[in-house]
Amino acid sequence: MFREVARKKKAITTEDCIHLLKTEKRGVLSVLGDDDYPYGMPMNHWYNEEDGNIYFHCGKKGHRLDALCNHSKVSFCVYDSGYRDDGDWALNIKSVIVFGKIDVIDDMEIIVDISTKLSHKFTQDEAYIQAEIENYAKETLLLRLTPEHMTGKQVKEA
Repeated sequence: MFREVARKKKAITTEDCIHLLKTEKRGVLSVLGDDDYPYGMPMNHWYNEEDGNIYFHCGKKGHRLDALCNHSKVSFCVYDSGYRDDGDWALNIKSVIVFGKIDVIDDMEIIVDISTKLSHKFTQDEAYIQAEIENYAKETLLLRLTPEHMTGKQVKEA
């Protein structure tokens, strides 16, 4: 059902894919939007090593949530900032694409827990994190992406 990387020499390991998901702060979540048009949006995320799922936070209404209520299948793409070999203009970039289904979590205890963990990817300022959670958790839902297929590769621009 899912396609493998066409150029196998470019494929990266599952461990490298997970490393990207754990360390990179943002990716693009793509859903099937209005009139079946793809709708991709930049999202920050948290990869949970314990259950292998990827979590996002979002508001309680909007295009993304409407799309997910109609169709739970998504793809999520994350890529690193890359590097250049000495004397070369081209970037070497690693990327991962995760295919899976999303379900919506509205349990406040889970929202606070995961939102706190996600926030630690950006700051260690506990006072800031707690203030954000106190001010916005009531207006927040979590999206849990359960991966069904994941591929990654490293490419050199050219």
